[in-house]
Amino acid sequence: MDYNKTINLPKTDFPMRAGLPAREPGMLEGWEKLDLYHELLKKNEGKPLFSLHDGPPFSNGNLHMGHALNKSIKDFMVRAAAMRGRYTPYIPGWDNHGMPIESAIIKEQKLNRKQMSVPEFRTACHDYAQKYVNIQREGFKRLGVVGDWENPYLTMDPGFEAEEVKVFGEMYKKGYIYKGLKPVYWCPKDETALAEAEIEYQDDPCTTVYVKFQVRDDLGKLSQYGDLSKMYFVIWTTTIWTLPGNLAIAVHPRESYVLVKADNGEMYIMAEALCAKVMKVGGFENYEIVKQFKGADFEYMLAQHPFLDKTSQLCTAEYVTMDSGTGCVHTAPGFGADDYETCKRYKIEMVVPVDDRGRHTDYAGKYAGMKTEESNPVILADMKESGALFASEDIVHSYPHCWRCKNPIIFRATPQWFCSVDAFKEQAVAACDDVRWIPGWGIDRMKSMIRERADWCISRQRRWGLPIPVFYCQDCGKPICNDDTISAVSKLFGEKGSNAWYEMEAADILPAGFSCPHCGSKAGFTKEEDTLDGWFDSGSTHYASMKKDQGFWPATVYMEGLDQYRGWFQSSLLTAVGALGQGAPFKECVTHGWTVDGEGKAMHKSLGNGVDPADIFKKYGADLIRLWAGSADYHVDVRCSDNIFKQLSQNYLKFRNTARYCLGNLDGFDPNCLVQPGEMLELDRWAVTKLNQLIEKCFAAYDEYEFHVVSHAINDFCVVELSSFYLDIIKDRLYCEGKDSLERRSAQTALFLILDTMTKLFAPILAFTCDEIWLAMPHRAEDDGRNVLLNEMNKPFADYALTQEQMAQWDKIIAVRDAVNVALEAARNGKKIGKSLEADVALTVPSEDAFLAEMDSALLADLFIVSQVEITVGGELAVSVSEAAGQKCERCWKHHPLVGADMAHPTLCPRCAGVIAKSTSFEAL
Repeated sequence: MDYNKTINLPKTDFPMRAGLPAREPGMLEGWEKLDLYHELLKKNEGKPLFSLHDGPPFSNGNLHMGHALNKSIKDFMVRAAAMRGRYTPYIPGWDNHGMPIESAIIKEQKLNRKQMSVPEFRTACHDYAQKYVNIQREGFKRLGVVGDWENPYLTMDPGFEAEEVKVFGEMYKKGYIYKGLKPVYWCPKDETALAEAEIEYQDDPCTTVYVKFQVRDDLGKLSQYGDLSKMYFVIWTTTIWTLPGNLAIAVHPRESYVLVKADNGEMYIMAEALCAKVMKVGGFENYEIVKQFKGADFEYMLAQHPFLDKTSQLCTAEYVTMDSGTGCVHTAPGFGADDYETCKRYKIEMVVPVDDRGRHTDYAGKYAGMKTEESNPVILADMKESGALFASEDIVHSYPHCWRCKNPIIFRATPQWFCSVDAFKEQAVAACDDVRWIPGWGIDRMKSMIRERADWCISRQRRWGLPIPVFYCQDCGKPICNDDTISAVSKLFGEKGSNAWYEMEAADILPAGFSCPHCGSKAGFTKEEDTLDGWFDSGSTHYASMKKDQGFWPATVYMEGLDQYRGWFQSSLLTAVGALGQGAPFKECVTHGWTVDGEGKAMHKSLGNGVDPADIFKKYGADLIRLWAGSADYHVDVRCSDNIFKQLSQNYLKFRNTARYCLGNLDGFDPNCLVQPGEMLELDRWAVTKLNQLIEKCFAAYDEYEFHVVSHAINDFCVVELSSFYLDIIKDRLYCEGKDSLERRSAQTALFLILDTMTKLFAPILAFTCDEIWLAMPHRAEDDGRNVLLNEMNKPFADYALTQEQMAQWDKIIAVRDAVNVALEAARNGKKIGKSLEADVALTVPSEDAFLAEMDSALLADLFIVSQVEITVGGELAVSVSEAAGQKCERCWKHHPLVGADMAHPTLCPRCAGVIAKSTSFEAL
């Protein structure tokens, strides 16, 4: 008889090699045919809601690894919630308006914006944005993200715009939105105002200057100490180009200031705390402090501007510090928020001597027409020549840049629309207390950002954006925005889109017979030309999409990158509190870090260290990107490189091969007929108890959105509990016991529970592979075999669990087994034995482990994967190895003294002979 044919060898069509790049597209087609997203909603209809509101990516480029990380994590959240009994609508969205698209189409399509009508240019922007919506959508679908891809929300859609106008209207009606002239971040290259969230800081070299302002009117307080023509206030600045805009000098009212006489005969006024440092920079070693003053003593004095025919007024300000500069602060209200407020308080006239393109106006005298950066060296040289320069230093400082064009920005006062955050700041801060922040420090970051922020500049001098829905009366000139105008504009945008703002006259938009609510005139109206900040667009999605189209508010969770504390999280919170007065639009707020290269450096095309998701799809498959996202602590920066993907592929193969082992040994197994807990062998119950611990750990991790804990826990379970212990031990039972024997079915029951559970636990992360396993494995009658996602995760199998005392005994068994393995390895190296089944192990165990001696020696032999075991109780743990007695069984390869006892099967051990005798299926072999 050919005994090899009597072995229950594993049988499965599940391939060892994944071939994910080739396999996944076909699986995606299957999901689409199944209409997986809607089937999932149908399956969980009526269950508790889990709503992840999608933070909209900008539709202006191909997929990058930041997108891949972001959308993977979101999909983990949605899938995990769905598989734990939640109803999970997920509507993806895109942010479409903004300067980057204008810049891109002008550059790529060589468009001349000024020769096109506004609607023509906006249509070109719309088409460009739609192109990248489609490109990114295909990328996200390739990643395996489940959602309503056919019905996303777009901030450029007419229906969305109609609702966003209402958000603006509500905030205007409450007095939170106003128009004012005050300094804002301004990008000269793009000729538009910028929000704080559109600023990034870079280190730039610059020349700092200490400049002398001669005392012109001392109010009778200083002339007694010296010649006013040689007496100067010394200011310090890092932005030379702002000096033409100087209108005042600010000092701290209560700080001590000194009048210093240098050995060149000149006298200087500066803060006492900074005097030594400033005089050293000026090159003065010998000087005399003539008199001390309080800053308030200088209030309302006048100083002569160093190169323009005008004076600067001395003012007091609490923000003046003693940690840098001179204590005399250069104040140009057209270029700084503090400067603006100080000059406003003193009723000093506003001057803005720089135009939209960053060039000096005629107000700057000889520097008119120069770009700000061009004027710096010229002004510096002129001050050196005239003697107005006290000192200069070359330094590197952190300076704001436009996050889109990457060029330095300027501060510039222009008429802009603002949202008065101060008006509802405390309500916004209080709303943070009702949110669960992950990580926990998020609440402090958000609160501090809200408290510290200035009013939000919401207007942009661009064409591709939502028009600010404000009209102006031609008679009184006042802005008009009320319920009637908002209703008319909202209806118009909903029907025709916001291009209609530029295609129609104000009279055609406003209700018939409309009159100015300020002066009653009906003489005519004009329209606002600025557009809304893109952050107002995305910040309104909770109302214009989530509440209107998706039917829920607030969302369960918002999840985006760390930069969104000052971006989408904050703009959403401000519009929700400002317009709706209902607190935060999210119950939980989760953040992830940046994607960086393998060395932790930012990825840039110029450095050649970028990783393209399309390349990963082709080489490794989408599941490896998902495993990458699901294996990292995403709250910090996530590293990404080909070497990292190679390492992850090894973890992936461990899980895949573990699943393949289970599948192969479940061939022909009916999971509707599981071995009951009372009949299951204790080793198999140990495995199920370990599985229960895995379930509990993964459930806790999913609760906290700690997906890397899930990935590592499953990997460790496969490596430690299964591959290194359990699967090796049960191989003999699976292969050599009777096909339908209790011993084999007990192991198969444990394997089924393990495979079924692991596949469901890992399905949110390894979406493709787990569904591939699901389609290959047997199922119970209540399972939905169409897709693993349509099934709930298993809860712990309490009836199969061992007690804590029993598990403690198994810990000791495993420790003894480790010692036995060391002894076996030594015996192999000493040529005592070849394979472990050739061994007889003699054990000495301490009395507290006497339970080992009470165990069946054959069971212990199976646990140690040897042929024979003898145990002596007493003394310390000791292991000796000798050659096993008896012959080698031809079928199971164990050594047994009674091999050949059955004359019908002279080369088999009693166990194998009995298996053959009980089976009729082997008679023809």
